[in-house]
Amino acid sequence: MKFLSKSGALENATSEAARHPTFREAFLFWLKLGFISFGGPTGQIAVMHTELVEKKKWISEARFLHALNYCMLLPGPEAQQLATYVGWLLHKTWGGIVAGAFFVIPSIFILWALSYIYVAFGNLPWIAAIFYGLKPAVLAIVAAAVIRIGSRALKNEVMWTLAAAAFIAIFFFHVPFPLIIVSAALIGFFGGKWNREKFLIIRGHGKANAESVLDDSSAVPDHARPSWPRALWVAPVWVILWSSPVLLLSVWLGSNHTVVQEGIFFSKAALVTFGGAYAVLPYVAQQAVQTHHWLSAGQMLDGLGLAETTPGPLIMVTQFVGFLGGWNHPGQLPPLLAATIGALVTTWTTFTPCFLWIFLGGPYIEELRGNEALTTTLSAVTAAVVGVVLNLAVWFGLHVMFPGDGAVDPFAILIATVAFIGMVRWKWDIIPVVLGAGFAGLIFRIFLTNYH
Repeated sequence: MKFLSKSGALENATSEAARHPTFREAFLFWLKLGFISFGGPTGQIAVMHTELVEKKKWISEARFLHALNYCMLLPGPEAQQLATYVGWLLHKTWGGIVAGAFFVIPSIFILWALSYIYVAFGNLPWIAAIFYGLKPAVLAIVAAAVIRIGSRALKNEVMWTLAAAAFIAIFFFHVPFPLIIVSAALIGFFGGKWNREKFLIIRGHGKANAESVLDDSSAVPDHARPSWPRALWVAPVWVILWSSPVLLLSVWLGSNHTVVQEGIFFSKAALVTFGGAYAVLPYVAQQAVQTHHWLSAGQMLDGLGLAETTPGPLIMVTQFVGFLGGWNHPGQLPPLLAATIGALVTTWTTFTPCFLWIFLGGPYIEELRGNEALTTTLSAVTAAVVGVVLNLAVWFGLHVMFPGDGAVDPFAILIATVAFIGMVRWKWDIIPVVLGAGFAGLIFRIFLTNYH
């Protein structure tokens, strides 16, 4: 974004011709992304935008936003689906599998280890100290994402109004996220017919788009063209992959075992989890805590804290739910084995459907990329999403900097401010921001422990 750089470095960077990455280069990037994807969906999308659009120029601005808005309309974690979509465009099915899988795999191991520490040893002070420093850094990442996405999407008074209306609707009136998105889509569709220039925002512009590997004028790749024979092959393969682990566990342990019930529940949840992690979590928490009694309300909150401060999608909190459910109700299995199986089957049934949505629907979305009515619709959706992301930033900021009972946390305010200014003004990379904030939290808590 040019307004973030006064040195002209961005203009120089975009003057270089983009080169199609090899599969190995893409593999290494997706692996790296899995370890640095902090900040929830907004932070993760911001990281991908910086790397894929601005630095590597693997995909143009318009095609990135086109893919993002499709993923926003799908059930499941949109950031992981966006990575899958871009990987699929670049390197066909295996490219999408690698991108989507490695977006999640690092967090599987990290969250499994933290879950085991949690149930076996309780909340260790040094882990809590690191998380204490990470939370304001995550806030800064989300706030920077608001500016990054907003600068692209809010090009006129109509888009600003849509963003403001979406923020007011969700923050003050708690309007469900899906209703906001549907309303914005309808406004964009009919508004585009009334005044197309106000709604044709998602369009290519400048050299950054013209010189991207997947630029605005590129034809749809052969593997991304819609085909009924391909669709009839893709759908059953991924449905079988999605359901097989649950069926095998049911044969082995019986349909009433906790890990089987977790697989069934999260398979159903994968079909209805529209609106991002924060829209989904109340439903998951209610069912897991009150209906199935897999864990307590306090444990659910602790799991959300773990998921917020580890790489990967925030919906990875479902893995913690699966782990605790297996640990607390192991049946005839050892608790650790039941917990591990519960964690894995929960993660599998949560994320495997995402590949189905992308590989099945992606070709038809690519075919519609030049459709003006779809473009005006998605432009309005993008503007509304800015308001929703701002709501997330405000909600998270209130909880991090004002922890309750009128208290103010000066340390959180300081870390969030420094990280935000560093990322916006000096374009700090997310890795040193996260590592530095975690280390600062550890040092700060140790200091307090020693001197108070």
